[in-house]
Amino acid sequence: MHWNVIYNNFDYLLIGAYPKGPLGGLAMTVLLALGGIFGAFWLGLGCGLMRISRKPLLRWAALLYIEIIRGIPLLMVVFWFYFLAPVLFGHTLPESQSALIALIVFTSAYIAEIVRAGVEALPKGQMEAARGTGLSHFQAMTHVILPQALFNMIPSFVNQFVSLTKDTSLAFIIGVNELTKAATQVNNRTLTAPTEIFITIALLYFVICFCLTELSRWLERHINRYQARTR
Repeated sequence: MHWNVIYNNFDYLLIGAYPKGPLGGLAMTVLLALGGIFGAFWLGLGCGLMRISRKPLLRWAALLYIEIIRGIPLLMVVFWFYFLAPVLFGHTLPESQSALIALIVFTSAYIAEIVRAGVEALPKGQMEAARGTGLSHFQAMTHVILPQALFNMIPSFVNQFVSLTKDTSLAFIIGVNELTKAATQVNNRTLTAPTEIFITIALLYFVICFCLTELSRWLERHINRYQARTR
């Protein structure tokens, strides 16, 4: 076994060449995941609300977006934004930005469906009761329906964000120096310890995803206890 290779290159697996060079490794993976989670949540929330809108144009636009994105592999979405950016913007985007946009767009389609299902799962009498107090449809959705639905959707959001974290590994295909790319570079330099290298990055991915999964389980237990008290 050649675990000394891991010891000698562990800092590169964690942060890339930073501070003497660009940030990479696990740090880049975490940044992509956090940026993707933040962007996908808001874009998905907006698309989810459009999906259940009473206006047919908004509803069908959201449905078209969701079905197209969900019907395409993430790898193809990554290629789309990487090769389409020069056409749209007149210049190439950095690889990390292209990957981040692709992750946001791809994950937001799934977040939108979570939002739609969460809102529709609430009793229809909730909206009627809120409207009966004099609130507009928008006010009832914002102040009554959506807070309840989002509370129940938290475990589903966390599970989707776990998938997004693992999906960041596909960014290496366009040259983003995230964890998988950093491990491949170390392996190509040493050529002596591929098993140890990829076991190490598998464990790093596992630690991140396990923490998020445990957070999801904790939130689910907390929500169940809260709902039991309010019944």
